Amino acid sequence: MKRILINDLESYIGEKILIKGWVHRIRKLSRVSFLIIRDRTGFVQVIFDNDSFNIKNIKNEAVVSIYGKAAEGKNKYGNVEIQGEELDIIQGVTEDLPLDINKDSLEANLETQLNNRVLSLRHIKNNSIFKVQALIAQGFQEFLTNEGFTQVFTPKIVGGGAEGGTAIFPVKYFENTAYLAQSPQFYKQMLVAAGYERVSEIAAVYRAEEHNTSRHLNEYISLDLEMGFIEDEREVMELEEKLLRYIFKKLKKEGKEYLDILGVSVPKVPEKIPFMPLKEALNILKNKYGKEHLDGDLDPEGEKLISQYAREKFSSEFLFLTHYPSKKRPMYTMPQGEESTHSFDLLFRGLEITTGGQRIHDYSMLVESMIKKGLKPEDFNYYTEIFKYGVPPHGGLAIGLERLTSQLLGLKNVREASLLPRDRTRIMP
Repeated sequence: MKRILINDLESYIGEKILIKGWVHRIRKLSRVSFLIIRDRTGFVQVIFDNDSFNIKNIKNEAVVSIYGKAAEGKNKYGNVEIQGEELDIIQGVTEDLPLDINKDSLEANLETQLNNRVLSLRHIKNNSIFKVQALIAQGFQEFLTNEGFTQVFTPKIVGGGAEGGTAIFPVKYFENTAYLAQSPQFYKQMLVAAGYERVSEIAAVYRAEEHNTSRHLNEYISLDLEMGFIEDEREVMELEEKLLRYIFKKLKKEGKEYLDILGVSVPKVPEKIPFMPLKEALNILKNKYGKEHLDGDLDPEGEKLISQYAREKFSSEFLFLTHYPSKKRPMYTMPQGEESTHSFDLLFRGLEITTGGQRIHDYSMLVESMIKKGLKPEDFNYYTEIFKYGVPPHGGLAIGLERLTSQLLGLKNVREASLLPRDRTRIMP
């Protein structure tokens, strides 16, 4: 008999059906027992007569197959219940669960959850996080496809770092040393130059930074795009505004169930996200909050404070910071004057989720910028050579998927938004 998914049961009321899933909860009364069964689409209550069935050997999280009759029945799980007639244990539970995933809230601390990650993902709230995240990624690609972008897949084993060779993981590659890619940046630019003009990628990137904070991962998913024939970075910023509105509209429409489970509402993306030069933001932090930034950049507290200012001043949970100094940007960033650049960050609820800007498209300027950064242009010939053959003005951005998910859902630690996090100490499971 064909298996029926739980969210399709209303179409089978009055019929005999077969469901399969996990035992979520068990409640045994004197004459009947109630089993709450869970599959990937939801929950359903199944009623068994105790005179006909002995369920004493069934434990929570056992995988079962149930045959019975679908009937109308109002309960907290929906408008359908099943009058059970047959029950088969496909796979039982042989040990006590290391964490209780069958309560409304998961009380185990984050380390315990991550040590038992597959089991913790069965909890409805953890499960919903990644349903939301999947919709974010789908929305990203849908929007860009409609905007003429080609989805690409670039190498993750590379010969050097796109950010100048720092904070990269070495990999033994036959007789050579290779590295895990810290960004698809070079490849995005090369593919714009190859004539695709607009490219996007969703893929893992790697940063060998020894941070061990609630906002850092050493492997994360980057939502990247690059676009040619732009005037300056403002076109990239405008595209991101439209992109975020599309993603959030999709979430409200297709992800309402998961947002409700998580108790989250989707924020409004302004038609024009407010922006200010970094130097202005630093002055506000100094004069309004008494906070100095001696290195000319924002630390985590500064990001939170300037985001608070944006909420109060502009009624916006988003803020573009622009005109970062050259010393704070990679060598491929288009300069603006002697010390500034055509670049930006996007802050969302107190955390940077996007870095972007216009790139250098002139060969001589690119080589000069590399030398100023202390790099050897000959080490990057595979990248720089293409700039001798006609590259249009271009720019792009990268959004951290886990950070965007975490900020949207109000999670305390970015690891909660990573299926199987890789951080300073964790490489398993």
